[in-house]
Amino acid sequence: MATRLLLMSDTHVPRRARQLPEQLWQAVESADLVLHAGDWVNLALHDELSRRARALLGVYGNNDGQELRAVLPEIATETIEGIRFAMIHETGAATGREARADAAFPDTDVLVFGHSHIPWDTVSPGGMRLLNPGSPTDRRRQPAGTYLTAIADAGVLREVALVPLPPRQGSELDRVSR
Repeated sequence: MATRLLLMSDTHVPRRARQLPEQLWQAVESADLVLHAGDWVNLALHDELSRRARALLGVYGNNDGQELRAVLPEIATETIEGIRFAMIHETGAATGREARADAAFPDTDVLVFGHSHIPWDTVSPGGMRLLNPGSPTDRRRQPAGTYLTAIADAGVLREVALVPLPPRQGSELDRVSR
C-alpha cells in the first residue's frame, strides 16, 4: 500500500511565523506520514503537528531547545514501504554533501535534511536520494516558502514534488524575509 509523505523543515514557529500556512496544514492532514527535519523552535508546534498528522517523524535542529531535544532524536531512521529513510537536520556545506552522506548513512535510500532553508534534490554517487524541503516560513533567498510531497510505494519513491507556498503579502514574515 502506498504512503503519502509530506516533508518539511525549518518552520521556526513562532519566530518566523506565528503559525504554519493554512495550505501546509491541509497537506499535513491529507498525508499519511509527516517528516519534520528540525528547527521547530517551539514544542507547541510539535504537539499540534502530533495531533493533526496521522503519523509524525521528526528530529531536532540547531535552534531547538531542551524541551524539543527531550522528545526528538538528532537522527531518525525508518523503513517506509521498503525504502530506508534517514533524517537529520544539518549535513554541512553543499560542496561534498553527497559523498559525506554516503559515508555517514551507508544503509539509507533517502536522506531528509534541513538547515539551509534551500530546497535540495540530488542523488549521491552511491545512489542515495538527498531531499531538503526548504522552509515554509523563512524563504531566505528563495522565491517562496516550500515543502515537499512524495509517495513511497513498494520500494520506490515517486511523485516527489516541491510545493511553493503563496507569498504572504504585507505580512511581518514577508518583510523580514526580503
